[in-house]
Amino acid sequence: MTTQANLFAALRAAFPADLDAVAVETDDGLLYSWRDLDRASAMLANLFTALELTPGARIAVQVEKSVEALMLYLATLRAGYVFLPLNTAYRGAEIAYFIGNAEPEVVVCSSANAEWVGPIALAAGTRHVFTLDDDRTGTLLELAAQCSDRHTVVHKDEDDLAAILYTSGTTGRSKGAMLTHRNLLSNAEVLKDYWGWTEGDVLIHALPIFHVHGLFVAIHGALLNGSKMIWLNKFDPKRVVARLPEATVFMGVPTLYVRMLAEPGLTKKACKRMRLFIAGSAPLLIETFHAWQQRTGHTILERYGMSETAMLTSNPYSAVQGERRGGTVGFALPGVNLRVRVAEDNGDSREATTGEIGNIEVDGPNVFAGYWRMPEKTKEEFTSDGFFKTGDVGQIDGLGYITIVGRSKDLIISGGYNVYPAEIEGFINELPGVAESAVVGVPHADFGEVGVAVVTTKPGAVIDADAIVAELKARLANFKVPKRCFVVGELPRNAMGKVQKALLREQHKGLFARA
Repeated sequence: MTTQANLFAALRAAFPADLDAVAVETDDGLLYSWRDLDRASAMLANLFTALELTPGARIAVQVEKSVEALMLYLATLRAGYVFLPLNTAYRGAEIAYFIGNAEPEVVVCSSANAEWVGPIALAAGTRHVFTLDDDRTGTLLELAAQCSDRHTVVHKDEDDLAAILYTSGTTGRSKGAMLTHRNLLSNAEVLKDYWGWTEGDVLIHALPIFHVHGLFVAIHGALLNGSKMIWLNKFDPKRVVARLPEATVFMGVPTLYVRMLAEPGLTKKACKRMRLFIAGSAPLLIETFHAWQQRTGHTILERYGMSETAMLTSNPYSAVQGERRGGTVGFALPGVNLRVRVAEDNGDSREATTGEIGNIEVDGPNVFAGYWRMPEKTKEEFTSDGFFKTGDVGQIDGLGYITIVGRSKDLIISGGYNVYPAEIEGFINELPGVAESAVVGVPHADFGEVGVAVVTTKPGAVIDADAIVAELKARLANFKVPKRCFVVGELPRNAMGKVQKALLREQHKGLFARA
C-alpha cells in the first residue's frame, strides 16, 4: 500500500502530547481541547461512514462559522470524502448551480436556510441533508452524538481530492477548483517553515472558513503547529484588538486592518507579544501598510495566492531573507515556480525582462488538479509545459520581488472576496427594460474595491437605478452587489465596439473617496 497521504493524518500527528490542552478558545469563553477535536471529528467521520457514501463523495457545507464547522471539515478529510465549502452569503440561484454541478451526496446547511436549501438539494439528487448552527445545535450533531468517538483515518493517496472550491468564471459560470491532499499539505508545510511557526504561537482566527485564507492558510497553519486558536465567529475590530496581548499571529484581509486602525486601543503595547501580521486576498494599500507600521511597530507581511493554488508568494518573514516591501507580494515560495510571460503579436509568449509587465504563470505541488468536470477549461488554463495561467498581471524587479499590477478578466476583489463582473452583468441584463450593463471596480477605502454598475435602457423603458440594486440584493450574495448603479444613454466603446471599462473606472473612481 502506498504511504498514507490523508491531510488529516498529518494534522492529527501534529497535535500536542497533552490532548487536554486548549486547542480553540471562542470569544464567548468556550474551551475546546485537542481531545475534543479528535473525538468530535471521529464521531462525525463515523456518521459519514454509516451513510455508506460513494468513495470520493462530495460533502457540501453552507453554515455559519463555528468550531463545530471546523470539526465537520476535519471529519470530511478523516473519512476520506471531499469537502465543498460554500459562502454563507450565496442565495438560491447560486446554491442550485453549485449543488447541481458538484452533485454532493451530503449537504449541511444552517437551520435558518434549510427551508430553501433542502428542496434544492433533494431535487438535485442529494441523499442526505443535515443542519448545523453556530450554537452547537442541529441534526448533524444530534446524529453524530450516537456514533463512536474512535475512528481509523481513511487511507488516501496524495493525488486524491480533498476539497473543491468554487471560483466564479468570467463568463458567469463558476468553476470548481479541485484540490488534492498533496496540494494542501505541501503548501501548509512550506508556510509553517517560511513563516516561522514556533512552539507557543497563538493564532487569532477572525476570518470566514469557506475560502482558502481562513480554511486552509489559517487553520492548517495552527493545527500543523499544534497551536491554540482564539476563535471569533465574526470579525469585530474592538474584540480582535482586545485579544492581541494573548496572541502571536493574526491573518486578515486588508479591510480588517483598515477597521482595526480605527480602534484607539491599537497600540504598540497591545501588539507587544505579537510575532506576525499577515495580509492577503486583496491588495493592501500602501497607506495602510505605513499606518500599521507607525501605530503598532509591526510590518505587515503581504502574500499572494488563489483558490486554485493556495499560497504562491510571500514577503520575507526573516530579515535575513530581505525586507517586507509594501505594494509587493514578496518572492515565490519554496517549491513554487513562478514566471512572468509577455504575449507577442504572433501568438507566442516570451519570458518578461526585469520589471517588464506580463502574465503570471505558476507550477508546483500546490497547483490544483484542474476544474471539476471541465476538462476543456482545465486544458485551456494550463500552458503546454504545465504552468497554470493565473489570469493576474505582474512584474518581478531586480531583487526578485513580485508586484501584482492588475488582473486580466476584470476581476474585482471586494473585502477579500472575488467578484466577476460578467456574472453580475448577466443578472442585470435579464431585468425588464435593461438593454446592456457594465460592472467595474472602483477604489474604496474600506473594502479595497467595490462594484459600480452602469446600465442602458431599451427604447421607451424607464429604469430606477436603486431598484436594480435592490433586485440584485434579493438574488445575489451581498458582496457581489454593486454599491451604486447609474442609468446612462450609452456605454463608451472603442472602434471594435468593445465597451471601454477603463473609461468607466476612471469616471467613477472618486465615488467612494473619503473626505
